[in-house]
Amino acid sequence: MMEKKLKEKKEEAEEKAVEIKKATLEKKKKAEEKGAELIEAAAQIKEEKEEEARRSGKQAEKVINDFLSSLRSRHEDFSKAWSDYITSEKPLADVIETESEIIIKTDLPGIKKGDVDVTITEDSVEIMAHFKEEYSEEEVDYVLRERSYGETKRFIKLPGKVKIKEATAKLENSILTIKLPKLEKSKFKVDID
Repeated sequence: MMEKKLKEKKEEAEEKAVEIKKATLEKKKKAEEKGAELIEAAAQIKEEKEEEARRSGKQAEKVINDFLSSLRSRHEDFSKAWSDYITSEKPLADVIETESEIIIKTDLPGIKKGDVDVTITEDSVEIMAHFKEEYSEEEVDYVLRERSYGETKRFIKLPGKVKIKEATAKLENSILTIKLPKLEKSKFKVDID
């Protein structure tokens, strides 16, 4: 009898062990399923965040590229304006040489006779002009202001010597024309021994 009881207890213990094992396997399986779901959800969230980051990155890149493009465009405009300002002499002039004279034509928009001085030496011309402002800054607000005001000078080295006393200047239609007769070159024939 004792053996029978022992056997029953053993069988009961084995059944409980099987039940516990089954319950443990079931819990393990549920935990694995839950873990797989969490991993899948995390992967999906990661993918969504990466896509969002790519879109944000593309948007940020577009904003930066637009800004840089605008900056480049403005830099080119500014560089051209600055280059024109510092490299080209004002007022602009043409120097023309004919057989008998040198002619200088200078653009002086809006200048009156009394606002221009011309000084001539036998090998150079200096033009000084005073551009008057039409409005004072207190009277108006400029939206765009490109024209120059104030005094400007231009020194022009002549390609040859001129007769200073025979020079003429004429201001017509905002163009100053200076005519400078050339100094006749003295020729002297040398006898060769």
